[in-house]
Amino acid sequence: MASTRQLKTRIRSVGNTKQITRAMQMVAASKMRRSQEATKASTPYAEAGGELLMSLASHVKTQEHPLFERREIRRRLIVFVASDKGLAGAYNANVSKKYLELLKRDDERGITNITLTVGRKASQLASRLKDTEVIGSYDDLPDHPGGVAFRTVLNTILEQFTERHVDAVTLVYTDFVSSVVQEARWQRLLPAGTTISSDEADDPEPAKDVKYEPTAEVVLSEVVRRMIGARLFQALLDARASEHSMRMIAMKNATDNASDLIDDLTLAMNKARQGAITQELAEISGGVEAMSA
Repeated sequence: MASTRQLKTRIRSVGNTKQITRAMQMVAASKMRRSQEATKASTPYAEAGGELLMSLASHVKTQEHPLFERREIRRRLIVFVASDKGLAGAYNANVSKKYLELLKRDDERGITNITLTVGRKASQLASRLKDTEVIGSYDDLPDHPGGVAFRTVLNTILEQFTERHVDAVTLVYTDFVSSVVQEARWQRLLPAGTTISSDEADDPEPAKDVKYEPTAEVVLSEVVRRMIGARLFQALLDARASEHSMRMIAMKNATDNASDLIDDLTLAMNKARQGAITQELAEISGGVEAMSA
């Protein structure tokens, strides 16, 4: 059994760890609330954008637009979104598993792929895989992505598709369902107007009585890029909200485990102290008896 001094040192060490995990839990909870509000606020716009793209895809005038062009998938761009830091429970493990599933699925179907990573953990995994080409790596994006970094990611995706370097673009990220439920998934981003999570999307039914103002060309050139950007933006918001939620839960579990461990160590220390006192009393009694004999 450990000595009382050793147990005191362990209790102090676990207590310090508990303070750290508690602080990280509070920080993650604060960030989660802000991220949750942001993703909920943008969800209706992203959903409306997806419906608009589906509607536009059903019109014959969009068939000539490069972002709506459907081709046989021989080469795919995967946008792999993970976190920059660890200590987020199974967040990175779940989305990495989904990414590896897509790589295996493409390999079985004879589809080659290239990867664009968002988040340091995503780039670390992709760089370690054999025969995996990484065309770009973007780390330390803010919780509310925007500015040059976001436009660079979006422009790279659009350029790869319009210049026919790839035949499809798929997002691999974590969808934020609620603060306790997050789902790693993949989502089709290009070609525009296809079913979100399927490579075998049915041809859309032709739209009726569609009018474009001022012209179809102006609407397509202005709207399509914005709607694709909205879907990418929503995926990044969902991923960040999921990360903060899972980190908050992970830190809460770590804090609770530290509390349980402190209780166990305190009980062991009290038993050791009681045992030491009992032994000292026994030695004193034995000495007194020896002197009286």
